[in-house]
Amino acid sequence: MTDFNDRQRGEEAKFAFDEENAFKIAARRNRLLGAWAAGLMNLTEEETDAYKKAVVQADFEEAGDEDVIRKLLGDLTAADCDVSEADIRTKLEECTVEARRQLMSES
Repeated sequence: MTDFNDRQRGEEAKFAFDEENAFKIAARRNRLLGAWAAGLMNLTEEETDAYKKAVVQADFEEAGDEDVIRKLLGDLTAADCDVSEADIRTKLEECTVEARRQLMSES
């Protein structure tokens, strides 16, 4: 019985660890996306910092990435940047890889 309980605790700990890492990767990815979009919109350093935080906050609106994509597309369109939804999705994937790489290199 102890082996079963140990295994269960181990699986719960791994699940919690994986969820925490997924959250950290998503937040870092969103900051990277925010920096990219801010660069396209020619924002100042202070505006860029605020915008990166706004992109991270946008991810809490609903599950998945659609809220972030919608925010970026709306903001970039409003700023007359020539960026499509496909461009944003591609950049989102690139930033996910980079965020994961950065997080793993810190560990």
